[in-house]
Amino acid sequence: MKSFRADYVFSIIADPIKNGIVTVDDEGKIISVSTFAQPGVEVEQLNGILCPGFVNTHCHVELSHLQGQTQKGTGLVEFIKDVQKLRVADDNAIAKAAAAADQQMFDNGIVAVGDISNSANSLAAKQGSKLYYHTFIEMFSFLPERAEIAFQNALELQKQFKPMATSITPHAPYSVSKELFRLIKAYSDNYDNLLSMHNQECEDENKFYRYKNGKFIDLYESFGMDISYFKPQARNSLQSIVPLLSSRSEILMVHNTCTNLKDIYFVKRFDRKINWCFCPNANLYIEGRLPKVELFLDEGFNLTLGTDSLASNDKLCILNEMRTLQGAFPSLTIAKLLEWGTINGARFLGIDDEYGTLEPGKTPGLNLLTGLDGLKITPETQVKRLL
Repeated sequence: MKSFRADYVFSIIADPIKNGIVTVDDEGKIISVSTFAQPGVEVEQLNGILCPGFVNTHCHVELSHLQGQTQKGTGLVEFIKDVQKLRVADDNAIAKAAAAADQQMFDNGIVAVGDISNSANSLAAKQGSKLYYHTFIEMFSFLPERAEIAFQNALELQKQFKPMATSITPHAPYSVSKELFRLIKAYSDNYDNLLSMHNQECEDENKFYRYKNGKFIDLYESFGMDISYFKPQARNSLQSIVPLLSSRSEILMVHNTCTNLKDIYFVKRFDRKINWCFCPNANLYIEGRLPKVELFLDEGFNLTLGTDSLASNDKLCILNEMRTLQGAFPSLTIAKLLEWGTINGARFLGIDDEYGTLEPGKTPGLNLLTGLDGLKITPETQVKRLL
């Protein structure tokens, strides 16, 4: 049994406790969170904030070998082209980079990950990991005639990841045909199937759906794809695809860089279980801009944080994402950011009975944040994993 005292304890389910004490057993299970020490248990005094382990709801571990190889600030379409050219590599190099990324997340206080996979390249890293993974098997096919093939390939890949938590999911509005969306919806209507989809990462995605113009036309041409069948939808991509999604599934919309208030209100009118994920450092890396986070704050949605991949980020660290958001949106409190980076992610992944809060009976991990300015994250703030 161990006890840790810090300047503040953020249990997430209650107000922060000044000079709080967290006591855990030898397996890391929370025994108590209070201002009183357990009889006979020595208390380790720490400076900083204690909080639960972080939950990263969006990552691409299998792309970790691309760190430093893609150009920053070129925009999403050029980034996609880069990834497609560079992602093929030696299997050993991919596996080694995936294992290193997994260790990096562990060291940065992450305890659970929602990870995107297009192959089995991350399987070994996940099987040997101390982290909880939910693997989203991602589907691409904007050509209607290839919908069934893409769907069946995803089901076959999913089998390789079981018995770990998995689900099948669409990649993005611009890469999934209505025919493939219908297959995913039919599956999700009949099985428990979490969805995680890239959403409105750039203005060109909305331009493509509204007017069928912009840089995505060039992207399809570069891939040799005939998309003459596609007709402009006269509305943004999010509004076009939400009706195609299952009302039974929890759905994570990732990035949301160009989501506007009309999109948000449109979603609220539909019977869909929408969650949102912000990956601010990846947004800056690719597009040089951030989502309009303030638009989401008081709308009643579950908001989470992700890191995206090392192809689009310098570090897999939820604290780093919080730092960027607090710098850009000073009104965001550390309490709110910690909620997004812990319990909200755990709720979406369906693991909040074990992760996300410091409560007796849970084993959520324990992080120490140091180098703060009062209760503000600074450039010097660091995370140390205690459990």
